[in-house]
Amino acid sequence: MAVSRFGVSLDEELLQALDEYVAENHFSNRSQAIRHLIERNLVEKKWKCDNIVAGAVVLVFSHEKTDILKKSSEIQFEYRDVVLSSQGFYLNQQNYLEIIAVKGPSKTLTEISDKLISIKGIQHGKLVMSKAE
Repeated sequence: MAVSRFGVSLDEELLQALDEYVAENHFSNRSQAIRHLIERNLVEKKWKCDNIVAGAVVLVFSHEKTDILKKSSEIQFEYRDVVLSSQGFYLNQQNYLEIIAVKGPSKTLTEISDKLISIKGIQHGKLVMSKAE
């Protein structure tokens, strides 16, 4: 892929914010950060257009609450047309991490993640989506 170069003019505050973003995210330079921000913006547009995207729903909860895994499995079965796979990990004696790989219309992925994250007892939940094509 060919790379094109161009100049960008930013006011001092915006430039400082960009430099902080570069440092916080460990980008090697400003160009890499700008590419990342543009790509993220394009992916978010696809979400809003209900395009086909891929992603993962990440859940953290106490493994002692066995009803959470049961409810999660029931929701995944309900959305079996978009669930690709799921995998679980014991993080320590208390916490369990479940990662559910999904692919489908962004609206549907948002629906399943909202249902999963709202299960009583979920300590942390997040949907991460990316372009699929």
